[in-house]
Amino acid sequence: MADLSYPIGAFTPRASITQIERQELIDSLDKTPARLRAAIDGLSNEQLETPYRPEGWTVRQTVHHVADSHINAYVRFRLGLTEDIPTIKPYAEQLWAQLEDGRTAEPHISLQLLDALHQRWTILLRSLPPDAFAHTLRHPEAGVMSLDVMLQMYDWHGRHHVTHITSLRQRSGW
Repeated sequence: MADLSYPIGAFTPRASITQIERQELIDSLDKTPARLRAAIDGLSNEQLETPYRPEGWTVRQTVHHVADSHINAYVRFRLGLTEDIPTIKPYAEQLWAQLEDGRTAEPHISLQLLDALHQRWTILLRSLPPDAFAHTLRHPEAGVMSLDVMLQMYDWHGRHHVTHITSLRQRSGW
């Protein structure tokens, strides 16, 4: 049986990536909103309220979580580019998912937000020279990481949650 928590595997960063690989990651990140939109296309309200795994978030919460997470990621990138090893603030993603907007808002709101956010984010990423991705930031729980690792992580993150939804659809025959 597939791992319902990590359907594409756990995140494992590569120690170094080439400029070509970096551009491929940026291109993939740019497609996250469209992939997420396609993953939920045609789902009923009842289906949006279905958890992607036992004790997991609903499809609706998952869509909103991706927006919450990627908003934080965008800010973290900007901090990493403009400050000397900034310490970023984690957030209680489980609690954010339980807030009213995370539980009940229509998914298209977060999809619209992701469209604009990813446009801005990928404009920024594509403008950077390769050495900018060596900038680092400090996560209080994960330690110091480069923007190259952050890029890999957030590309993985989008694909990870899209696969949660598409795997649920496949298992459910939707």
